Amino acid sequence: MATQLDLQEQEQIDALKAFWKRYGNLLTWLLIAALAAYAGWNGWNYWQRDQALKASAMYDELDRAAAAGDADKSGRIFADLKDRYAGTAYAEQGGLAAAKVQFEKGQVDAAKATLAWVADNAAEDEYRTIARLRLAAVLSAAKQFDQALAQLDGAKAAGFEALVADRRGDVLAAAGRNDEARAAYEAAYKAMADTVDYKRLIEAKLTAMGATPAPAAPAASGAAS
Repeated sequence: MATQLDLQEQEQIDALKAFWKRYGNLLTWLLIAALAAYAGWNGWNYWQRDQALKASAMYDELDRAAAAGDADKSGRIFADLKDRYAGTAYAEQGGLAAAKVQFEKGQVDAAKATLAWVADNAAEDEYRTIARLRLAAVLSAAKQFDQALAQLDGAKAAGFEALVADRRGDVLAAAGRNDEARAAYEAAYKAMADTVDYKRLIEAKLTAMGATPAPAAPAASGAAS
């Protein structure tokens, strides 16, 4: 004879069957979709790690070539690095390293092209700004002052304001625009923290232009006795 518990269990089974009949296909597809998404996420993470590992090995090779002063090899490795792994931070770092040795070895056009790629393609604003600062220096050395200033206009990373103003002063001074250069140096001097040693160099530039910055005002003392 069926007990009350048996009847309750049968009711639950019947309710489950009805629910599964109504929603079973939907739940199955949702489960399949979730598993596919999980597999895709794992696959993406694996691909990202694999890309970063390969890019790291290529960057190490570029770094050794740059340290040895081999501009040609550095340039070739960077070309491969940006073609294969442009989306990694190693491409940005590799571009800066390659451009440095290219410029030092007199490959000015190659250095310009390398820095321009980083300035236009780096994922992080900080790397783009560093590239623009260096490219502005290279362009200024080539007396391409307007192009150098245009690069500095695009250098927008937070925390780089003083360095950008200082580089702008360098370009303007090289172009013979001394009043504008002095104003840029003054802006750089004001923007740079007193604890940064580089501020002394900016001060020296201002002094050389006859515009020694005024000493900082003393900190306010406590209430008068």
